[in-house]
Amino acid sequence: MDAAAPGDLIPVQPSATARPAPLPGLLSQTREQDPYAYYRRLREDHPLVHDPSIGAWLLSRYADVAAALRDPRLVDGRRPGDRACGRHRGAVPLAMQEVVERTSYVLAHRIARREQADLVEEFCRWLPTGSLGGRGRRAPAAGPAGRCVAQLSVREMALASFFANVLGHPDRVAALRRVPGLIGRAWQESLRRDPPVLVVVRRAAIEIRVSGGTIPAGAAVACLVGAAGRDPDRFREPDLFDLTREDSGQLTFGPGDCPAVELAALEADHGLRALFDAMPRLRWADGFRPAATGLFTRSPRSLLVRPCG
Repeated sequence: MDAAAPGDLIPVQPSATARPAPLPGLLSQTREQDPYAYYRRLREDHPLVHDPSIGAWLLSRYADVAAALRDPRLVDGRRPGDRACGRHRGAVPLAMQEVVERTSYVLAHRIARREQADLVEEFCRWLPTGSLGGRGRRAPAAGPAGRCVAQLSVREMALASFFANVLGHPDRVAALRRVPGLIGRAWQESLRRDPPVLVVVRRAAIEIRVSGGTIPAGAAVACLVGAAGRDPDRFREPDLFDLTREDSGQLTFGPGDCPAVELAALEADHGLRALFDAMPRLRWADGFRPAATGLFTRSPRSLLVRPCG
């Protein structure tokens, strides 16, 4: 049996027999590493385990993570669409929808005649800001726009991963051009497979029982959204980006009626349509392949394209 090293994960109830080999803590991974093999070992062998490197208990199975994110006994670390947004229900105003559509059009046509462009720097970063009327990261105003300012970086990263999941695959591009109504489903699938936020940290107000054991009262709990989204007990072929998947079960955003959630979906829809319309021959730059990085948040840092093919 392998001996545990300092910083290794600490199982809830160590067993004298059939104990999995110790697994290094979350911070042992690098930003460049693909985290999903690590997540798989967590789901299979360590469904609840304490990670001294971040001082939190790790949850990795979909059922546990989804339940934890809904559990009022786990406090702090709210996502868009969680209960904190419940006081701000209502659809995104029509004026904001028009701003998203107009901003998408302007950004796409601004780079359409370029020989090469970076969609992260020149589209993903500016579309969420433009959707808020140029407010950017200044102090938020009242109303839906102000409430969405804090979610800018999450929406930027989600948009970059969405484009990476679609634009490099001619079959997906063809399907979405042919049936634009599938863009919403593709967006949800991207949030499931490649969430911009991999880890949501909360705190247990009281002792809580989960499938892998018991979380002590007062303990920090790291809900591994990235691991949950690839759980084969919840999703058929979870590593596959599947446009036909009807229920993505994404956990990036909560189920509440939050303006930031709807605004992000509008940006994905209008943004992709604008790119399709302005750049029919859009493709990756020569030799470029998107690569996501990050331990707690994750997305491609660049998306180099040739707008004119």
